[in-house]
Amino acid sequence: MVETQQSNKEELMAATPLLRARGISKYFGAVQALVDVDLEVDAHEVVALVGDNAAGKSTLARVIAGVHAPDEGTLEIDGEQVRTFTTRAARANGVATVFQELALAENLDVTANIFLGQELPDRGLLDEEAMETLARGYLKDLNARIPSPRTPVAHLTAGQRQCVAIARTLVGKPRIIVLDEPTSSLSVAQTAEVLTHIEQLRSMGLGVVIISHNLTDIRAVADRIEVLRHGRNNGSFIAAETAYEDIIAAITGAPRTSRRLA
Repeated sequence: MVETQQSNKEELMAATPLLRARGISKYFGAVQALVDVDLEVDAHEVVALVGDNAAGKSTLARVIAGVHAPDEGTLEIDGEQVRTFTTRAARANGVATVFQELALAENLDVTANIFLGQELPDRGLLDEEAMETLARGYLKDLNARIPSPRTPVAHLTAGQRQCVAIARTLVGKPRIIVLDEPTSSLSVAQTAEVLTHIEQLRSMGLGVVIISHNLTDIRAVADRIEVLRHGRNNGSFIAAETAYEDIIAAITGAPRTSRRLA
Protein backbone atom coordinates (compact mmCIF):
# COMPACT_ATOMS: atom_id res chain seq x y z
CA MET A 1 0.00 0.00 0.00
CA VAL A 2 2.81 2.41 0.95
CA GLU A 3 4.64 1.63 -2.31
CA THR A 4 1.44 2.22 -4.29
CA GLN A 5 0.84 5.58 -2.61
CA GLN A 6 4.44 6.62 -3.27
CA SER A 7 4.14 5.56 -6.90
CA ASN A 8 0.92 7.55 -7.34
CA LYS A 9 2.56 10.59 -5.77
CA GLU A 10 5.54 10.36 -8.13
CA GLU A 11 3.24 9.99 -11.15
CA LEU A 12 1.26 13.06 -10.04
CA MET A 13 4.46 15.09 -9.62
CA ALA A 14 5.66 14.00 -13.04
CA ALA A 15 2.33 15.02 -14.58
CA THR A 16 2.27 18.44 -12.92
CA PRO A 17 3.65 21.15 -15.21
CA LEU A 18 6.15 23.61 -13.81
CA LEU A 19 3.90 26.48 -14.92
CA ARG A 20 0.18 26.25 -15.54
CA ALA A 21 -2.03 29.18 -16.51
CA ARG A 22 -5.76 28.51 -16.78
CA GLY A 23 -8.42 30.86 -18.11
CA ILE A 24 -6.27 33.98 -17.75
CA SER A 25 -8.12 37.20 -18.68
CA LYS A 26 -6.84 40.74 -18.28
CA TYR A 27 -8.60 44.05 -18.84
CA PHE A 28 -7.15 47.52 -19.28
CA GLY A 29 -10.21 49.70 -19.03
CA ALA A 30 -12.52 48.70 -21.88
CA VAL A 31 -9.75 46.79 -23.66
CA GLN A 32 -9.51 43.04 -22.98
CA ALA A 33 -5.86 42.16 -23.58
CA LEU A 34 -6.19 38.47 -22.64
CA VAL A 35 -9.27 36.29 -23.03
CA ASP A 36 -9.40 32.93 -21.22
CA VAL A 37 -5.78 32.07 -22.06
CA ASP A 38 -4.19 28.73 -21.13
CA LEU A 39 -0.47 27.97 -21.02
CA GLU A 40 1.63 25.12 -19.66
CA VAL A 41 5.41 24.81 -19.40
CA ASP A 42 7.32 21.78 -18.13
CA ALA A 43 10.82 21.55 -16.70
CA HIS A 44 13.46 20.98 -19.40
CA GLU A 45 11.13 22.63 -21.93
CA VAL A 46 11.34 25.75 -24.09
CA VAL A 47 7.94 27.13 -25.08
CA ALA A 48 7.69 29.93 -27.64
CA LEU A 49 4.86 32.44 -27.32
CA VAL A 50 4.11 34.02 -30.68
CA GLY A 51 1.51 36.28 -32.22
CA ASP A 52 1.04 39.54 -34.06
CA ASN A 53 1.37 42.92 -32.37
CA ALA A 54 -1.22 43.38 -29.59
CA ALA A 55 -1.87 39.62 -29.50
CA GLY A 56 -1.37 39.60 -25.72
CA LYS A 57 2.09 38.02 -25.51
CA SER A 58 3.73 40.68 -23.37
CA THR A 59 0.65 41.01 -21.17
CA LEU A 60 0.73 37.27 -20.44
CA ALA A 61 4.47 37.49 -19.73
CA ARG A 62 3.83 40.30 -17.26
CA VAL A 63 1.14 38.27 -15.51
CA ILE A 64 3.61 35.39 -15.12
CA ALA A 65 6.27 37.87 -13.90
CA GLY A 66 3.88 39.37 -11.32
CA VAL A 67 3.77 42.78 -12.99
CA HIS A 68 0.02 42.42 -13.63
CA ALA A 69 -2.58 40.48 -11.65
CA PRO A 70 -5.10 38.63 -13.85
CA ASP A 71 -8.72 39.71 -13.62
CA GLU A 72 -9.84 36.13 -14.13
CA GLY A 73 -8.17 32.72 -14.14
CA THR A 74 -5.47 30.99 -12.12
CA LEU A 75 -1.71 30.65 -12.28
CA GLU A 76 0.11 27.70 -10.71
CA ILE A 77 3.81 27.12 -10.11
CA ASP A 78 4.66 23.47 -9.46
CA GLY A 79 1.00 22.80 -8.71
CA GLU A 80 0.72 25.60 -6.13
CA GLN A 81 -1.70 28.40 -6.99
CA VAL A 82 -0.21 31.89 -7.07
CA ARG A 83 -2.28 34.24 -4.92
CA THR A 84 -0.02 37.30 -4.72
CA PHE A 85 0.91 39.03 -7.95
CA THR A 86 3.97 41.18 -7.40
CA THR A 87 7.42 40.96 -8.96
CA ARG A 88 8.86 40.09 -5.55
CA ALA A 89 6.36 37.26 -5.08
CA ALA A 90 7.10 35.98 -8.58
CA ARG A 91 10.83 35.88 -7.83
CA ALA A 92 10.12 34.08 -4.57
CA ASN A 93 8.09 31.53 -6.57
CA GLY A 94 11.07 30.95 -8.86
CA VAL A 95 10.04 33.09 -11.84
CA ALA A 96 12.63 35.32 -13.50
CA THR A 97 12.03 37.61 -16.47
CA VAL A 98 14.33 39.35 -18.94
CA PHE A 99 12.44 42.11 -20.75
CA GLN A 100 13.65 43.83 -23.91
CA GLU A 101 14.98 46.69 -21.82
CA LEU A 102 17.88 44.82 -20.25
CA ALA A 103 18.43 47.54 -17.62
CA LEU A 104 22.19 47.01 -17.49
CA ALA A 105 24.56 49.57 -16.00
CA GLU A 106 27.18 50.21 -18.69
CA ASN A 107 29.59 51.87 -16.25
CA LEU A 108 29.81 48.64 -14.21
CA ASP A 109 31.49 45.35 -15.04
CA VAL A 110 29.79 42.01 -15.70
CA THR A 111 29.94 40.78 -12.10
CA ALA A 112 28.50 44.01 -10.71
CA ASN A 113 25.64 43.85 -13.22
CA ILE A 114 24.85 40.21 -12.45
CA PHE A 115 24.59 40.99 -8.74
CA LEU A 116 23.10 44.48 -9.07
CA GLY A 117 20.54 44.82 -6.28
CA GLN A 118 21.37 41.34 -4.94
CA GLU A 119 24.95 41.87 -3.78
CA LEU A 120 26.57 39.47 -1.32
CA PRO A 121 27.65 41.16 1.94
CA ASP A 122 30.81 40.44 3.90
CA ARG A 123 31.10 42.15 7.29
CA GLY A 124 29.33 45.26 6.10
CA LEU A 125 31.18 45.37 2.77
CA LEU A 126 30.68 43.57 -0.52
CA ASP A 127 32.07 40.07 -0.96
CA GLU A 128 33.70 40.80 -4.31
CA GLU A 129 35.55 37.50 -4.49
CA ALA A 130 32.48 35.36 -3.88
CA MET A 131 30.41 37.31 -6.41
CA GLU A 132 33.10 37.02 -9.07
CA THR A 133 33.40 33.27 -8.48
CA LEU A 134 29.64 32.82 -8.80
CA ALA A 135 29.53 35.07 -11.86
CA ARG A 136 32.15 32.90 -13.55
CA GLY A 137 30.01 29.85 -12.77
CA TYR A 138 26.83 31.39 -14.22
CA LEU A 139 28.65 32.41 -17.40
CA LYS A 140 30.16 28.94 -17.73
CA ASP A 141 26.73 27.33 -17.28
CA LEU A 142 25.46 29.44 -20.18
CA ASN A 143 28.49 28.72 -22.39
CA ALA A 144 29.10 32.46 -22.51
CA ARG A 145 31.75 34.01 -24.73
CA ILE A 146 32.64 36.83 -22.38
CA PRO A 147 36.36 37.41 -21.77
CA SER A 148 36.11 38.04 -18.04
CA PRO A 149 33.46 38.78 -15.39
CA ARG A 150 35.45 41.98 -14.81
CA THR A 151 34.85 43.21 -18.36
CA PRO A 152 32.87 46.48 -18.40
CA VAL A 153 29.42 45.99 -19.91
CA ALA A 154 30.07 48.99 -22.16
CA HIS A 155 32.68 46.86 -23.97
CA LEU A 156 30.31 43.95 -24.69
CA THR A 157 28.36 43.17 -27.85
CA ALA A 158 24.54 43.17 -27.82
CA GLY A 159 24.54 39.36 -27.65
CA GLN A 160 26.95 39.34 -24.71
CA ARG A 161 24.78 41.88 -22.89
CA GLN A 162 21.80 39.61 -23.35
CA CYS A 163 23.87 36.84 -21.79
CA VAL A 164 24.64 39.04 -18.76
CA ALA A 165 20.93 39.77 -18.34
CA ILE A 166 20.15 36.05 -18.46
CA ALA A 167 23.00 35.24 -16.05
CA ARG A 168 21.57 37.81 -13.62
CA THR A 169 18.37 35.76 -13.36
CA LEU A 170 20.34 32.73 -12.15
CA VAL A 171 21.32 34.47 -8.91
CA GLY A 172 17.81 33.84 -7.56
CA LYS A 173 17.88 30.13 -8.53
CA PRO A 174 14.77 30.35 -10.74
CA ARG A 175 12.68 27.48 -12.04
CA ILE A 176 11.02 29.43 -14.85
CA ILE A 177 12.60 32.10 -17.05
CA VAL A 178 10.61 34.36 -19.37
CA LEU A 179 12.58 35.99 -22.19
CA ASP A 180 10.99 38.88 -24.09
CA GLU A 181 12.40 39.14 -27.64
CA PRO A 182 15.89 37.90 -26.63
CA THR A 183 17.27 37.95 -30.19
CA SER A 184 15.75 41.25 -31.32
CA SER A 185 18.20 43.42 -33.32
CA LEU A 186 21.06 40.92 -32.97
CA SER A 187 23.42 39.81 -35.72
CA VAL A 188 23.37 36.22 -36.95
CA ALA A 189 26.40 35.30 -34.80
CA GLN A 190 25.00 37.04 -31.72
CA THR A 191 21.64 35.34 -32.21
CA ALA A 192 23.35 31.95 -32.34
CA GLU A 193 25.05 32.72 -29.02
CA VAL A 194 21.79 33.65 -27.33
CA LEU A 195 20.04 30.53 -28.66
CA THR A 196 22.88 28.50 -27.15
CA HIS A 197 22.25 30.17 -23.79
CA ILE A 198 18.57 29.22 -24.03
CA GLU A 199 19.46 25.61 -24.78
CA GLN A 200 21.71 25.63 -21.73
CA LEU A 201 18.82 26.87 -19.56
CA ARG A 202 16.74 23.93 -20.77
CA SER A 203 19.56 21.48 -20.03
CA MET A 204 19.74 22.90 -16.51
CA GLY A 205 16.16 21.75 -15.96
CA LEU A 206 14.46 25.12 -16.20
CA GLY A 207 11.20 25.91 -17.95
CA VAL A 208 11.72 28.69 -20.50
CA VAL A 209 9.12 30.91 -22.17
CA ILE A 210 10.32 32.90 -25.20
CA ILE A 211 8.40 35.75 -26.76
CA SER A 212 9.62 36.33 -30.30
CA HIS A 213 8.57 37.36 -33.79
CA ASN A 214 11.41 35.44 -35.40
CA LEU A 215 10.08 32.01 -36.42
CA THR A 216 13.52 30.83 -37.55
CA ASP A 217 14.96 31.42 -34.07
CA ILE A 218 11.93 29.81 -32.45
CA ARG A 219 12.11 26.68 -34.56
CA ALA A 220 15.81 26.39 -33.78
CA VAL A 221 15.35 26.22 -30.02
CA ALA A 222 11.70 25.75 -28.96
CA ASP A 223 10.06 22.43 -28.14
CA ARG A 224 6.55 23.83 -28.48
CA ILE A 225 4.97 26.91 -30.04
CA GLU A 226 1.89 28.57 -28.53
CA VAL A 227 0.06 31.12 -30.69
CA LEU A 228 -2.00 34.02 -29.35
CA ARG A 229 -4.38 35.97 -31.57
CA HIS A 230 -6.44 38.90 -30.31
CA GLY A 231 -5.65 37.86 -26.75
CA ARG A 232 -6.85 34.29 -27.21
CA ASN A 233 -5.18 30.91 -27.71
CA ASN A 234 -5.12 30.12 -31.41
CA GLY A 235 -2.85 27.10 -31.79
CA SER A 236 -0.41 24.82 -30.01
CA PHE A 237 2.27 23.16 -32.14
CA ILE A 238 5.27 20.86 -31.85
CA ALA A 239 8.05 23.10 -33.18
CA ALA A 240 10.02 20.41 -35.03
CA GLU A 241 6.93 18.99 -36.77
CA THR A 242 5.08 22.12 -37.87
CA ALA A 243 5.46 24.03 -41.13
CA TYR A 244 6.11 27.77 -41.11
CA GLU A 245 2.94 28.26 -43.12
CA ASP A 246 0.74 26.75 -40.43
CA ILE A 247 2.27 28.86 -37.67
CA ILE A 248 1.79 31.99 -39.77
CA ALA A 249 -1.76 30.90 -40.53
CA ALA A 250 -2.48 30.60 -36.80
CA ILE A 251 -0.97 34.04 -36.20
CA THR A 252 -3.02 35.67 -38.97
CA GLY A 253 -6.19 33.62 -38.59
CA ALA A 254 -5.96 31.91 -41.99
CA PRO A 255 -6.90 28.21 -42.49
CA ARG A 256 -4.20 25.67 -41.67
CA THR A 257 -3.64 22.01 -42.39
CA SER A 258 -0.88 20.63 -40.13
CA ARG A 259 -1.63 18.60 -37.03
CA ARG A 260 -2.39 20.66 -33.97
CA LEU A 261 -1.62 19.48 -30.43
CA ALA A 262 -4.59 18.27 -28.41
